[in-house]
Amino acid sequence: MPVAPFWPRAAARAASSCPPDRRRAVLPAANRLTRSQDFGLVVRRGRRAGRPRLVVHALMSGVQDSADTGGRPRTSAQPTLDQSKVGFVVSKAVGNSVVRHRVSRKLRHVVRDRLAGLPAGASLVVRALAPAAAASSAELGDDFDAALRRLLR
Repeated sequence: MPVAPFWPRAAARAASSCPPDRRRAVLPAANRLTRSQDFGLVVRRGRRAGRPRLVVHALMSGVQDSADTGGRPRTSAQPTLDQSKVGFVVSKAVGNSVVRHRVSRKLRHVVRDRLAGLPAGASLVVRALAPAAAASSAELGDDFDAALRRLLR
């Protein structure tokens, strides 16, 4: 037997007074690679480290794109001295839409928890491989950490 009767208006009012803090649950917009040109620049000009479940491409500060001529504006993937940027590639080889989105969420969670440890101004592209579909967040985190250590040597 309930202690008190349920009152929908009171429940809605109580729930809206303490909304969840979604800012900590997502990768901040300032840390996301979103443009196709940015992904291409990082993959083309950056270094690469592969692991069983993922491949990490990294373009560190101070690396310039040779195709960039003086008059064009700097793309957001070209490293600056401020925030690191991360993008994700999860292809159909990983699985169907549900599986790909699950892997994407796990990877975003892994990277979000490690943002402070990323080099300032670095741009990363994390590409999931087919075995990532069956991997846990901890396994993906271990692979990401190992790939990043290799890139920072």
